Amino acid sequence: MKRLKTHTAIICSLFTASIVLYSCTTKEKANVSENKHFNQTDNWIVLDKTDATKEGHTFSWTFEVKTPSDYVLQLVSTEAYFKNNESVKIKIGAQEFEASLLKNHLINGNEIVSEFKNIFSIKNTEKQTLSITTEADFKSLRIIPHYKKPIGSGKYHQEWLAMHQSKEKQDALQRFKEAKLGMFIHWGLYSQAGGLWKGTKINNAPHPGPKVAEWLMYAFQIPREDYRALAKTFNPDKSFAENVVKLAKDVGMKYIVITSKHHDGFALFNSKHSEFDMVDATPYKADIIKELYNACLEEGIDFGVYYSHGNDWMDGSDGNYKNIKKVNDSLGIYTHPNGKNLWDPSENTHESYLENKAYPQIKELLTMLPELRLIWFDGTGFTTEAQAFQFYKLVYERNPNVLVNRRVGYAFGDYLDAGDNKIPSASETLEKYWETCGTTNNSWGYKSYDDDWKSPKELLYYFVDILSKGGNYLLNIGPDGKGHVPETSAENLRDMGKWIHQNADAVYGTTRWKTPNEGQEETLLDGTGHRAAKGFKRDFTSKDFWFTAKEHKVYAISLTQTEGDILIKSLKKGEGDIEQVKVLGSDKILSWNQNKNGLQTTITGVPKDALGYVIEVTLKNN
Repeated sequence: MKRLKTHTAIICSLFTASIVLYSCTTKEKANVSENKHFNQTDNWIVLDKTDATKEGHTFSWTFEVKTPSDYVLQLVSTEAYFKNNESVKIKIGAQEFEASLLKNHLINGNEIVSEFKNIFSIKNTEKQTLSITTEADFKSLRIIPHYKKPIGSGKYHQEWLAMHQSKEKQDALQRFKEAKLGMFIHWGLYSQAGGLWKGTKINNAPHPGPKVAEWLMYAFQIPREDYRALAKTFNPDKSFAENVVKLAKDVGMKYIVITSKHHDGFALFNSKHSEFDMVDATPYKADIIKELYNACLEEGIDFGVYYSHGNDWMDGSDGNYKNIKKVNDSLGIYTHPNGKNLWDPSENTHESYLENKAYPQIKELLTMLPELRLIWFDGTGFTTEAQAFQFYKLVYERNPNVLVNRRVGYAFGDYLDAGDNKIPSASETLEKYWETCGTTNNSWGYKSYDDDWKSPKELLYYFVDILSKGGNYLLNIGPDGKGHVPETSAENLRDMGKWIHQNADAVYGTTRWKTPNEGQEETLLDGTGHRAAKGFKRDFTSKDFWFTAKEHKVYAISLTQTEGDILIKSLKKGEGDIEQVKVLGSDKILSWNQNKNGLQTTITGVPKDALGYVIEVTLKNN
């Protein structure tokens, strides 16, 4: 009995680290009692075959979920009837896909749990329909939350909400909303390698995982001591901070976020809780985070730090992988190893890493940088609900003016990010303000051989698309080991910046208008790998417009050098009484006509090298 109780206690303590879900974007719910056990299976939907409506080989059910989120589908069968790689057709609401069954886990002695790779989103708590067409003899289907979208018990929600809704946080969020454009900097020891290890490109690395330069240690499974040796030669130019801030200023970026510690565990600041940092381990012998912070303050640019809290390949052990896997195996859940150091983990526990390095380093940053504006957490991994909340609360208690992004975990962030190089559709409804982080080529850290640079027009298109949908763009640079930004990257950003400075009124402090855009269908950016594989192909026409709004003005943005008559359909009669029409950057007032077809006016004098123009429409009333 004692052994059983011990086993149960271990499982209970680990459940919150897996797919147990709670969303802070749903309506406020009462706190869960401190004594109530929270089982991760509480949010599962189990559909028994015996309860299905059957038509031929198609089985159908109706069901409801407690929390809208991303889910995956699992099929439970027995050894005797399981058919490997059988093609199965699945329909969930309007979402349809076809996939093969893959044997994953054996549980309860003779049950096989097979998980489909497809992810599907359920956006409300209304009744859903699911059907599956298969000849396989199965017992049940399980709908479980996707491992990247953990939702907790809700016991911390009220306390989090009070902090999130505080005046300090909301004022900080308003400042963030008005900024619109920021600079992301991925820079560290990996920057010296330039995406290569012992002559092999990271794209040809022998191990699975992201093939972006900052994942060098992971992709080649470099032993910790071998990787630590990189610090001995990391000695960038002293002009790094000054040069980077000048570039941000030239582009029109209002805030900067730099990787103070990435997944490799190396800190760019002077830390008392690790010697694997800029001051103790490198010949540079100075705190480059403090230098960049001071340079930003001098130029009036807001400063933020990225901090990998869940992953630390140097001191974070295996990221709690083995413990989590033990529990997940018993439930038939695949434990994703991505981002975990399983080749040379440190001897400490993940819990001791948090207590002795991660939490203390966050405190150090908050103390050292009193005017810090945001902390961009990353690498959630197997961080528990309690640990994620502790990070958020720790930040708030030391400086309530600092924003926290959603990757702190369990929806405790003050704002959302759409994902790496991802832009949401105009039709999506997001419950919090959001940001997209993006690259200027196809890597975040410096990759010496990646010359697939996004043109100024492509970068501007992504920015304008994000503006029209009401978000921020955090656009990345990846300096080399000396701190130099690749020339083409800097040039393209500055060209984009010329348009931004000329059309600043249509950018800063604007909001989404009732119509985001008109013309061609949106070209969605769907991840770093998506752009790398498919490139960018889009023709811009005089009929394409994106809109932003501010007070009693609407801005119609075109990415062409149109000459002659134009028609803006979304500003037709009945969509607002127009007082004045002009082109931003010019004092000339345009003649115009508003009718049932739209707003008609004539454009002349747009420079041939311009990336586009903006029509400012002043309305008589808001």
